[in-house]
Amino acid sequence: MRKITSAEDFQVSIQSSNLIVAVFKADWCGDCKFMDPFMPEVEQNYEGRLTLVEVDVDQVGDVSQEQNIMGIPSFVAYTDGRELVRFVNKLRKSREEIEDFLNKALDVYSVLHNTADSK
Repeated sequence: MRKITSAEDFQVSIQSSNLIVAVFKADWCGDCKFMDPFMPEVEQNYEGRLTLVEVDVDQVGDVSQEQNIMGIPSFVAYTDGRELVRFVNKLRKSREEIEDFLNKALDVYSVLHNTADSK
């Protein structure tokens, strides 16, 4: 997972026409560390369909405030600079919940791009 290192880097990343999922987390967050063992495999399973980027809420200034992230870990899907869907709360997230969210994000992205393609 590529790490976002600045607010500018975040803004550039979410401008992509591909599906970008930002994972908001922090080194001190126990529930974030819970995901670490299985996230590389999850990322591999979705390779080519979406891109996961890691946003350390302590390193990127006001991005988490601007994005209204109230708890971590949180997942927010973007394309073309727009938010599509989010999975935001302060609770620990299981692999199944994360994969359910990623599938939902792919569904929303697909509907948007199929609609745009048909115009």
